[in-house]
Amino acid sequence: MTRPLSLDLRERVVASVLAGESCRSVAERFGVAVSSVVKWSQRQRATGSAAPGKMGGHRKPVLDPHRAFIVERITQMPHLTLHGLKAELA
Repeated sequence: MTRPLSLDLRERVVASVLAGESCRSVAERFGVAVSSVVKWSQRQRATGSAAPGKMGGHRKPVLDPHRAFIVERITQMPHLTLHGLKAELA
C-alpha cells in the first residue's frame, strides 16, 4: 500500500475548492485524481481536517480458536493436506 499524500498538498487542494474552483480544475492543477479532490473535500467538511485516516491495523488470527484441533490433527496425520484440514474444519 502506498503512503498518503502530504497534508500540505491536501490542505492546498481543499482551500482551492473552498475558494470556488471546480474539482476537475483543482485536480488538473495539482496533478491528483478528481476522486481524491472530492474525498479530501468531503473529509474536510466532515471532520474539519483533510488529514488521512488511519491505515492498516492489527488483524486477529482467524484460526486461534481452532489451534488445538489443528495441531492435534496434524500430529495424528502428518500427511494431511490443507484442503483435507479445511474440509474437517467445515
